[in-house]
Amino acid sequence: MTTTAQAIPQRSPQEIIDLRRRHLNPSLSISYREPIKMVRGEGAYLFDQNGQAYLDMVNNVCHVGHCHPAVVAAGQTQMAQLNTNTRYLHDNIVEYAKRLSATFPNELSVVFLTNSGTEANDLALRLAKTYSKANDIIVVDHAYHGNSPTMIELSPYKFDGKGGQGRPAHIQVAEIPDDYRGRFRRGDPLAGKKYAADLHRAIGAIHARGQAPAAFFCESILGCGGQVVLPEGYLSEAYAIARAAGAVCIADEVQVGFGRAGSHFWAFESQGVVPDIVTMGKPICNGHPMGAVVTRPEIAQAFMNGMEYFNTFAGNPVSCAMGLAVLDVIEQESLQANAQAVGDLVLQGLRTLQSEFDLIGDVRGMGLFIGVEMVKDREKLTPATEEANVVIEYLKAHHILLSTDGPYDNVLKLKPPIVFSKANAEEFLQRLREALQMLQ
Repeated sequence: MTTTAQAIPQRSPQEIIDLRRRHLNPSLSISYREPIKMVRGEGAYLFDQNGQAYLDMVNNVCHVGHCHPAVVAAGQTQMAQLNTNTRYLHDNIVEYAKRLSATFPNELSVVFLTNSGTEANDLALRLAKTYSKANDIIVVDHAYHGNSPTMIELSPYKFDGKGGQGRPAHIQVAEIPDDYRGRFRRGDPLAGKKYAADLHRAIGAIHARGQAPAAFFCESILGCGGQVVLPEGYLSEAYAIARAAGAVCIADEVQVGFGRAGSHFWAFESQGVVPDIVTMGKPICNGHPMGAVVTRPEIAQAFMNGMEYFNTFAGNPVSCAMGLAVLDVIEQESLQANAQAVGDLVLQGLRTLQSEFDLIGDVRGMGLFIGVEMVKDREKLTPATEEANVVIEYLKAHHILLSTDGPYDNVLKLKPPIVFSKANAEEFLQRLREALQMLQ
């Protein structure tokens, strides 16, 4: 007997909005003043119900391009054969662990698989607490590490934001190492070390509670903090301070890993450090839910305390097949090199615009992870929040998707699929020029 799936009615955008209001979580937001109904994706583009293409410059999940044929085929093929859990032997999980760990420094050789970046960060926290036998955590201001209860407690972006309950007692917040807006500026060669010194204060506050630090959590490039590239020397100094106090150093690569940084496969490598734990998610399976933790053998061994870590779906054959396909595509299509070359082109074009338009206060980034901070006054650094959002709506009206971030919501964040081309970059730069001219 063949069962046919029930057809899904094709509704208008307004009908979908009405149904969302009736049946979905009411705190779930929608992008843009006039929401878009997307029905298809291909490469760097999304397509609405009318067939209109939109250049996607904000989706760092579909890393190797929307609906990449090789990734789709890998998932379809494996799903038609078997999908089960990791208590059975299967080639895919060991092959994926082998291939993924090969992209890391030799010290990081043990892989744990999860279903998301949030789960990966949750697990990293458990590993760190078990290994250090401590409880308190140091995070960077305005960081976001996930949506679970423990990650909300770890994320100033959430606990200090709307609806947040403030900083929990066991969390210490280190100063954001923003060398454009912060205390120490880009012209200071010691800015990175000076920002890292704030960990001494955080550790002192932990000791004053009669506790010890379990971990220092830091993104390798700051995302919600405003696409902030860490000043040179920041992680090496911060890691030295944290480790001297007994803390484990965790690099969150959920947004910036897998070649997006261009010069390196993992963004932490640009700081010349080796973390104790690295977490990843978002781009790992090009949109299929998966995450991972990679750590040192001694930390993994300490976690062997009798309590099994088993995750029903993590490491299933379908996810691993798609994860392997993503690694293949990055290598075979030279997408890390593309991220470097096209990212350099975008940065160069943005700096040209910066020289022409005073609204652009700062341009920063690595590869295809770029921030454009908009200000009303370059001396006072007054955030141009309204103007930044006008730019976003202008670009959307001209079929380019972008969004804003940062503590003042005034930073244009660029993180497109890394198949983003030079022609795509030129189109974006031209439309951004038009938006800035309109605002003059």
